[in-house]
Amino acid sequence: QVQLVESGGGLVQAWGSLRLSCAVSGRTFSSYTVGWFRQTPGKEREFVVVISGSGRSINYADSVQGRFTISRDNAKNTVYLQMNGLKPEDTAIYYCAATRRLGVRIERNDYDYWGQGTQVTVSS
Repeated sequence: QVQLVESGGGLVQAWGSLRLSCAVSGRTFSSYTVGWFRQTPGKEREFVVVISGSGRSINYADSVQGRFTISRDNAKNTVYLQMNGLKPEDTAIYYCAATRRLGVRIERNDYDYWGQGTQVTVSS
């Protein structure tokens, strides 16, 4: 069973920064594509960014391109999301998710394992 645990959320002022972490259990971490999604009340969970198992393929949502950076450390079974230039509209619960399906997946239904989420709040 694969388990994901997010951390690093919090309250930050607009244009500030946060770094989220997603720790993944299991011995075959490098075989998992990991994505970040976010959700606000009353809205569907939306794609933010995805990174392939090797880290060589990355895909960002247009809304975060140039501000967010994803990376992974396969030796530590951890994926990081560095968020700079945060805006109030980035306020959401952020979830990481994992799948062994090949390719950089942007659809939430492609993911088999999810973390519990971490709240990010950006004040104006």
